[in-house]
Amino acid sequence: MSTFTSLTSQSCQTLDDWLCFIEQQHPQHQIELGLDRVRQVAERAALQQLPGRVVLIAGTNGKGTTARCMEQLLLAQGHTVAVYSSPHLLRFNERLRVNQQDVADADWVKALAFIEQLRQDIELTYFEFTTLAAFYLIKAYQPDVALIEVGLGGRLDATNIVEPDLSVLTTIDLDHQDWLGSDRESIGREKAGIFRANKPAVVAELQLPASVIEVAAKLGTELKCAGVDFHWRQQATAWHWQSEAITLAELPLVPVPLQNAATALKALLQLNLLPQPETIRQALSQVTLPGRMQWLQQQPAVLLDVAHNPQSIQYLAEQLQQLKPRFKRIFALCGMMRDKVKPRALDAVLAWVDHWALVSLPGPRGADSALLQAIVPADTSLQCYDDVSAGYRQLLTQLQHDDLLLVFGSFVTVSAVLSQTTPPVEAK
Repeated sequence: MSTFTSLTSQSCQTLDDWLCFIEQQHPQHQIELGLDRVRQVAERAALQQLPGRVVLIAGTNGKGTTARCMEQLLLAQGHTVAVYSSPHLLRFNERLRVNQQDVADADWVKALAFIEQLRQDIELTYFEFTTLAAFYLIKAYQPDVALIEVGLGGRLDATNIVEPDLSVLTTIDLDHQDWLGSDRESIGREKAGIFRANKPAVVAELQLPASVIEVAAKLGTELKCAGVDFHWRQQATAWHWQSEAITLAELPLVPVPLQNAATALKALLQLNLLPQPETIRQALSQVTLPGRMQWLQQQPAVLLDVAHNPQSIQYLAEQLQQLKPRFKRIFALCGMMRDKVKPRALDAVLAWVDHWALVSLPGPRGADSALLQAIVPADTSLQCYDDVSAGYRQLLTQLQHDDLLLVFGSFVTVSAVLSQTTPPVEAK
């Protein structure tokens, strides 16, 4: 019988080795917010001082798609761009991409080994450790612009050790209440922690909590707010954007919330990095992001989305309402984290789904399918499965050519489906 041998920093050779080693020291699900540890280690190598223009992006939803739109628009102008985000879908490497290329294993190994030496006797969480490694790599690559997505909240998140040229706050809704507070005012205050004194912040949230305005006023942060300083309007086949003296008409529709695309445009305008109108149109027409309204196949159709909290599930319901006429039946495969399973969590999409497959997710945070079953009406057509793979395989056998299968509820759920499929194809 084989025995398990714990990894040491000396025995780590591959990226997988290092990630297992860090997980052994501090499991990912054990969240400890605070900046003292990570800042102390960062200052030993000035890792908090990132090169180029730095944008820090916080929010309940929309961080990834806002960053993707900004990235596409910057690359179209010839700028070099680094994007740090979490969590990943399939490979850890996705957490840092430079000019749209995921950072290679060898570079991550070098960075993680450096952080291990740098930290000495200071304990770091999994996210702190890997965030510092990402900052080390960003300093090595020297991009023109670094887009940094906050992991959780803002004020006490490890990413908040950097000094951004611009802060971006996407949306504010109820999520991660165990760490951020029980209401939008508390959550807004935590997310506004990325604001900086006498520096601008672009805010996408249309119903801004008073706490965000209070934080900005105290710091002297100049807020550029959606609905006040920039506007957008959707039509059947295009959308329009306006800010200050600039109006952009007939922009191509993108497979992300227009609120996020509009925010990306305002952020770049604030940085004096907004491209010419034709470049904007070309760049936006190429925007995609894995796991966000991603079509995996057609006839029968399979659609993936990482929606996992009330605000994102409501947006998903709005998309289903538009899609419903195209399909005879809509199936939904849903797996969620335990802290997301709350009464009425799925209510927004119930009316558009004909049959459910509720799946259990692994790990300490994963919810059992029985928990999901308890929050849907008793007469709901459903089946429960022990894991995503079993539910997905079974549903595929039931689909007809004019059906739609929606997979959502968690990054873990979407990742599990992506990992067992062929490369995704774009919907026609």
